[in-house]
Formats: sequence, C-alpha cells, structure tokens
Amino acid sequence: MRPAAAAFIAIAVAVTGVSSYLAFSPSRSGTLAFWALAVGPTLVLAAIAGAWAKREELLAEWLTPKWGDFTRGLMGAVVLYGAAWAFKEMVMPVGAAHELWLVSLYGQLGDPRELQAHAPAVAVAVSAAALAEEVLWRGVVTQLLAERVGSRAAWVWAAALYALGYVPTMWALRAGGSVNPVLVVAALGAGILWGGMARGFGRLAPVALAHALFDWVVVMMFPLWGVR
Repeated sequence: MRPAAAAFIAIAVAVTGVSSYLAFSPSRSGTLAFWALAVGPTLVLAAIAGAWAKREELLAEWLTPKWGDFTRGLMGAVVLYGAAWAFKEMVMPVGAAHELWLVSLYGQLGDPRELQAHAPAVAVAVSAAALAEEVLWRGVVTQLLAERVGSRAAWVWAAALYALGYVPTMWALRAGGSVNPVLVVAALGAGILWGGMARGFGRLAPVALAHALFDWVVVMMFPLWGVR
C-alpha cells in the first residue's frame, strides 16, 4: 500500500474515533453540537475521498443511479433492520441490564418530539451522512485496502476499520458502570452487510440508499428502544 493511502486510512479511523467520542459524550445529548460532530467530520473526509475517486474516474460509476437501485436499497435496509431487531431482542430486551445500552444511545439523539418537529433537517443530515460514509468507507477506503489485501478481503477489512472508529463510543456511552459496545457492534454488522452489497453490486448508490433508509427507520419510524 502506498504511504499516502495508509495515512489517509489511519486519519479516517482517527477522525471518526475522536468525532464519535465527542458527539456521543453525555454533555452533547440532544444538541446541535451532537449532529455537527456526528456528521461534519465525515462530510469533510468524504469530500477528500470523493475528489480522489472522481480523479480516478470511479465516482460516477459508483453513484450513477440505475434501474433496481431502490429495490436493492430497500431490501438491504429491511434485512439490516431485521438483524438489528433480533440482536436487540436477544441481548437487550426490555427489562434486561443491557437495555441501558439502548437507553444511553437513544437518549443521545435528543427528545423524540424535537426530532419529529425538525424531520426535514434530520432527513438531510441522515442522507448526507449515509452518502458520505459510503463514499468514504465502502468506496475509497475499500479501494485503497484492495491494493494491499486484494478485493476479496478489502471490504471485510474496511468493515473492521469502520467499527474500530466507533470504539471510543464504548466509553462515551457507558451506562451502569460498564462500557457500551452497541455502536461498535452495529458498525461492524452494518459495515459487513453494506460492504458485501457494494462488492456484489459493484456500485454504491443502492448501498447509500440502504444506509439512509435504515438510519431513518431506527431513528424516526421504528426505533429499537422507546416510542417515536
């Protein structure tokens, strides 16, 4: 791997780690700072990554819409939501000690009534973050890793590094005196699914749609904890 490529991947993991820790710190619960830190740094990294992908003539190939993208994206979101719901029921059911993991996570998003009142802004933030993360992680990071480990393994390594970036949230979201791994597990599982979709379809448009739909559903429509 070229030194510049390795450095960019390391920076992406480090920036994600710092920004996610700061965003999910309790002092920023339900604030505009939470959304700025959760989305903003990723947008900057994705802009840099997108510029590289455009120069390499990859960006249009990744993102140009094609027939069937919506169906693929919808199915990806449904599969991931089903897996997330099953994991929640097995590990964090209502009344279990680990339910605090979800309480802490959803509490960070803010008052559900405020989210509903600002639904268009939430939709823009969710869509922008989903597109940016796909261009960054399933696009450029995976492409750069393929230079080192090959395309067959690159998407798995990208998912692992994507999850690694969220490891600091285990302490930011700690509840009941213990660390909270819910975002790390979610990032790893989702990263593997989205990475597999990107490799199978050879494009990012349906993956970005699946990502955005999943985030919207778990935040605004059918949350895994509480009632929206």
